[in-house]
Amino acid sequence: MTAAPADLIVDQPAVTDGAALWRLAKESKTLDLNSSYSYLLWCRDFAGTSAVARGADGEPVGFVTGYVRPDRPRTLLVWQVAVDSAHRGLGIAATLLEGLTARLAAERGITDVETTIAPGNTASERLFTSFAARHGARLEREVLFPAELFPDGPHDPEVLYRIGPLTDVTPH
Repeated sequence: MTAAPADLIVDQPAVTDGAALWRLAKESKTLDLNSSYSYLLWCRDFAGTSAVARGADGEPVGFVTGYVRPDRPRTLLVWQVAVDSAHRGLGIAATLLEGLTARLAAERGITDVETTIAPGNTASERLFTSFAARHGARLEREVLFPAELFPDGPHDPEVLYRIGPLTDVTPH
C-alpha cells in the first residue's frame, strides 16, 4: 500500500460535503452515479458509517460510503469508493477503508466487510483483495445481482465480495 499524503485528513462527511461527493462519483467514470440529493442524504444519515478524505485545503479528495447491514449488524457494506483523479495512486482509498473499518470495529464491533464490484473494475478488485490479505480474512466472491435484474438498460452484473472475519482491524 502506498502511503497517503501526510496532510490528508480523514473524518466523517458532513451534509455540506454532499455536492463534492457527488462530483467525485460523477468524475470517477466508473461508479453508478446517484442523484445529488442521495449524496446529501447519505452525508446526513450515514455519515457515521462513511469516511471522507480532505486535502490540505479541507476539500474532499476521496470518500467511502457504507452502512451496517440491518440483518448482519457486524457487517459493513461498502457502497462506493471514489478518489479524485489528481490524487489517485497515493493510497487514499486504502487509507479511507482502513480508517473506516477500524473506527467501526471499535464503535460497533464489525468483523466483516462486503462490497459489490462490477467485472473489470480492477482498481476496486485490487483494493478489496489487498484489504482482505492485510487483515488475514477470507475473501469469497459470488454474483449478487445478475445483469438481467437491472431495469435501466445494459448493466454489468454486480459481484459480491465477502471479507471476513477480520483478524486485525487496526489501521495498516
